[in-house]
Amino acid sequence: MSTPINLNKVKKERNRASRKARADENAVAFGQTRTQKEQLKARAEKIARNLEAHKRET
Repeated sequence: MSTPINLNKVKKERNRASRKARADENAVAFGQTRTQKEQLKARAEKIARNLEAHKRET
């Protein structure tokens, strides 16, 4: 006779592994380096300044 298996532990470990896999996929899909984030922020600020400069005074 083999040793009993705790099914709750098996289930939790399987869920943990699937969450880790999904997190890794999201990190690849959505992850950005610090320099990329800074470049995007600088570009957005430049666009906002450009729009603000071209507004008409009413």
